[in-house]
Amino acid sequence: MKLLHTSINVKDMDGSIEFYTKNLGMKLESRSEIKQNNAEIAFLSIAGTNHNIELTWWKGKKDYTEGDQLDHIAFGVEDMDKFIGEMKSRGVEIAKEPYSLGGGKLAFIKDPNGIWIELIERK
Repeated sequence: MKLLHTSINVKDMDGSIEFYTKNLGMKLESRSEIKQNNAEIAFLSIAGTNHNIELTWWKGKKDYTEGDQLDHIAFGVEDMDKFIGEMKSRGVEIAKEPYSLGGGKLAFIKDPNGIWIELIERK
């Protein structure tokens, strides 16, 4: 397993992209709508690292409570079905069952604090 990205909830996608690219020197890699979640995401990278920042804008969310900004961390897994089966057998809460997106599979589990952890299987 390897750490892939960290997701931050944002209130203003355009303003956030501008902040991270202009002030922190990050590069916008991609931006797309996720209709299944009524959200938009953007991935930003910084030279010399393999870890990305994902900005997530939830279209229906108007207010954020302090602490809501960290959305999730993401890990790559080799075999989603096997991994989810292992998590279920250990009693780990599955927040979102595996689904297909962009040629791969995604799923979410929760840590004991309720923090979502995204699992990504890429083909």
